[in-house]
Amino acid sequence: MHEKILVVDDEREIADLLEVCLKNEGFEVCKFYDGAEALACVEKGGLDMAILDVMLPGIDGFRICQKIREKYFYPVIMLTAKVEDMDKIMGLTLGADDYITKPFNPLEVVARVKTQLRRYTTYNRGEAADEPAAEYDVRGLIINKDSHKCTLYGKPVSLTPMEFSILWYLCENKGRVVPSEELFEAVWGEKYLESSNNTVMAHIGRLREKLHEPARRPKFIKTVWGVGYQIED
Repeated sequence: MHEKILVVDDEREIADLLEVCLKNEGFEVCKFYDGAEALACVEKGGLDMAILDVMLPGIDGFRICQKIREKYFYPVIMLTAKVEDMDKIMGLTLGADDYITKPFNPLEVVARVKTQLRRYTTYNRGEAADEPAAEYDVRGLIINKDSHKCTLYGKPVSLTPMEFSILWYLCENKGRVVPSEELFEAVWGEKYLESSNNTVMAHIGRLREKLHEPARRPKFIKTVWGVGYQIED
């Protein structure tokens, strides 16, 4: 069965681009350029996910999200040109699952769609996570312990065994700030010394380069100054 995804954006180029990208991945797409038509589609039912632009003529994305959450629990991703935190907080408070700021990489949107649908399907099946995970998917960054492979938005990322171990350890501790000392001793298996912090920093720096992370605002590996590193949940 092909999942049916609602896409709403009054910028036609963006809506059309998302439609093409999602259809290429085998999804069925219901595309609209305004909120009223999108809301009518929501009320008909049969959707598996929604991608909503915040700023829409008439009925905005927040209102549509609100209406969806009155009846449905499928994933909702909000799109916005604003970067203010209040926008993000409002969207997530109304029940959105994820939030993407324009301009965005369409591959990133597709990756996040797959992540949200996988999580939603797993939740609905009630699958228990008794065994340690063999794979992590962090917003399109996928790392697999069994194959020792890493991909970013579907493209392979070539990592050294040390870089792989660092990334895996951070993914295993997703959502928690991992102190530099703990990361060094877990990955290198040696006692942490004062100079060890530079070693960790250098490896994190190379890892970020390979993940095409912007220096000032990295998306995957965040630095918590004076403490360590974190991959947000």
